[in-house]
Amino acid sequence: MGLEQKIMEELKEAMKSKDEALMRGLRAIKAEIIKAKTEPNAPTPLTAEIENKLLQKLLKQRKESLQIYEQQNRADLAQKEKEEITTIEKFLPKQLSAEEIKPVVQKIIQDLGVTQASDFGKVMGVASKQLAGKADSKDIATVIKSLLS
Repeated sequence: MGLEQKIMEELKEAMKSKDEALMRGLRAIKAEIIKAKTEPNAPTPLTAEIENKLLQKLLKQRKESLQIYEQQNRADLAQKEKEEITTIEKFLPKQLSAEEIKPVVQKIIQDLGVTQASDFGKVMGVASKQLAGKADSKDIATVIKSLLS
């Protein structure tokens, strides 16, 4: 079952149970899927990789908004973002922690023979491809910086 079908099933259940927070998150995901499907050269059906990128994009947007709302002491809006983050995370694969990212990055550094912090970009490019959908790019960058310094 594809992501779109899962979203539709969950949305039906959320409507039955009148769960506003869940419906809001699911509708955001559904809108992003529809938008992606209508883009020129979009594969039909959408691949799992594209679906994961969509979800990660939505998650990143929500986290940035959450941070802004918390800085501005807007607890009401921050709560809505937290609820949507929870909904989006249900459909993403489990994200790796910094401790789980570290051995992967160490192997990449060893394979590339990198010794200087100026080679950050090389390592980041390879690590981003290997850990796509499994880890946030900010977390990957933090681990790389700590290992190269």
